[in-house]
Amino acid sequence: MPKSGPELVRVLNFSSTLALVINSIVGTGVFFKAAVMTQWLQSPVLVLLAWLVAGAFSLAGALTYAELACLFPRAGGEYVYLKEGYGSAVAFLCGWMRLIISSAGVSALAVGFTTFLAVLVPFPSSWMSHHFVVSGHAVHWEFGTKQVVAVAVILSCGALNCFGVVFGGHLQRIVGAVKILGIVLLAAGALLFGRIGHPFTATSVPPGVHLQAFGAAIIAALWACDGWAYMPMMASEVQKPERTIPRALFAGMAIVLLVYLLVNASYFVALSPGQVAASSSTRYPNALPVAAKAAEAFLGSHGTALVSVLVMLSAVGALNAVILTTARIPYAMARDRLFFATFGVVSPGAHVPVFSVVIISLWSAILAISGTFDQLTNMYVFGLWLFYALGGGAVLVLRWRRPSALRPYRTIGYPFVPLVFIGAALWLVLDAMETSPIESIAGFVLILIGLPLYVFWRSRSVDTPL
Repeated sequence: MPKSGPELVRVLNFSSTLALVINSIVGTGVFFKAAVMTQWLQSPVLVLLAWLVAGAFSLAGALTYAELACLFPRAGGEYVYLKEGYGSAVAFLCGWMRLIISSAGVSALAVGFTTFLAVLVPFPSSWMSHHFVVSGHAVHWEFGTKQVVAVAVILSCGALNCFGVVFGGHLQRIVGAVKILGIVLLAAGALLFGRIGHPFTATSVPPGVHLQAFGAAIIAALWACDGWAYMPMMASEVQKPERTIPRALFAGMAIVLLVYLLVNASYFVALSPGQVAASSSTRYPNALPVAAKAAEAFLGSHGTALVSVLVMLSAVGALNAVILTTARIPYAMARDRLFFATFGVVSPGAHVPVFSVVIISLWSAILAISGTFDQLTNMYVFGLWLFYALGGGAVLVLRWRRPSALRPYRTIGYPFVPLVFIGAALWLVLDAMETSPIESIAGFVLILIGLPLYVFWRSRSVDTPL
């Protein structure tokens, strides 16, 4: 489309960019994942080691994407990197995948918010419910107050993101600071007042724990560390991107990893490994989350309410950040004339792609009502990490194809760091194919559906003069 009219503006300073990194990563995983990781590993030391390895993999990805974001400081993130590295077809398929499936992550965060709100304010019974099968899995669908609240949260965050990036940056700073402070206070309380013993004295590997279990624990931790790829989607709105982006990604990942290690250590100080393992998870669906148990160890019954508020705040911060950043992908596709032109229109006052924000919010709300976002999220695992691997590979490809290009930031430890990240991404793709073969195949098919759409949009862009 002709690039006339209002454009995105560079208004995000370092603190706003850092807050965006933190809020995109810290959602709900840190409050839950220790339970299933302990079930697999049976050792506090091994659980913390799995968090450390997952953090290292995620940091490798962030540092790799930082080079690409500085080389191409434009809206769209990995859509832009894949276009420059492999061509517009691969980039379109990535953008298509992000648009159609990744909104399930927004829906899951909204449903997580309402789940913990129900702890404080019990909801009445659902108005409608039904059982059906999706991809060979039984799904229980229901509609009631809980779903209405989830939709309201999504649409409210979408509306807030239409007020402008400056407002969004301020909001991200406030939510991020309160979120991190709350998690640190939770960890400090558990460490100081919930002590039951010295759980880190035994460092040997428990009987029955093998490498596959350690790998499964790393994968669980990687989900809680994911989100660093969202901020680069807004590179065109970051001030001094060549300095701000790598600093924000490195500092954000470092802060998140330190907080994650601190709070997980506090779980094992306040609780025995058996209590951690018996927390809310697939094996113990009706148990309290591990964070709530740790809070109860020093706050009594008030601990559950505190953690509920903290999880709700964390979920809203992540949800708002994901909508804010993801909207830049269809915007970038539209500006390349590979999608509906309306998605590329920027509002004159707020300098926001409002239509893109609205559509992503509405689609996420539909998924929250449909109740099928779990299946979509499983499909997303395959596509997300497949394109992550390609994104990491784009650094190698572009170093070879454009050796003289100006690179304000070069990935630390190149080529080892990108190769480590690519290996981790491919590992997750293979794991998704093994553990969720039906959803992985469905995700691959859904990605391929984008091919005829790409051909259609590509023919339109060729036929339409600039």
